[in-house]
Amino acid sequence: MIVVVSGNPRPHSRTLHLAEEVGAALADRLGQPVPHTIDVAALGTRLLQTGDGAVADALGRLRRASVLVVATPTYKGTYTGVLKVLLDQLPAEGLQDVAAVTVVTAGVRAQADATERHLRELLGELGAVPVTPGLAVVEAELANAGTAAAAYVAQVGDAFTAEAAT
Repeated sequence: MIVVVSGNPRPHSRTLHLAEEVGAALADRLGQPVPHTIDVAALGTRLLQTGDGAVADALGRLRRASVLVVATPTYKGTYTGVLKVLLDQLPAEGLQDVAAVTVVTAGVRAQADATERHLRELLGELGAVPVTPGLAVVEAELANAGTAAAAYVAQVGDAFTAEAAT
């Protein structure tokens, strides 16, 4: 199962759109159904409420994913706080052996690359197997999200084993 997570605090963001394009391209390449999307903006303040059903469902989907696409805009030089709040609710090794694709948007290339590296390290701490390179996109490239996603998946598609496709 492929799961897409957008860490943008704004609903229906360009980061979300790019992540969904990457997820769709991966699903097509792996012969998988359309990915499930978790938009942290939709979870809002429920991220901070103990026992919230929507948050518990999101965390369950993260843990059951075989491929995880995690996207964030760059905020203050790193991934967003709301994405970190969601991921902090996973147990140690909560993403054990999940293939994780990082997708980062930023104003300038250096910020995008640095944030992608930070996000990849965070996912690795949770036990995920980050696919390298991740996708780092600057503002000027966001208008062509589908093209950027297709090119990226063509580049890294061979990194996915038959195990990741199930």
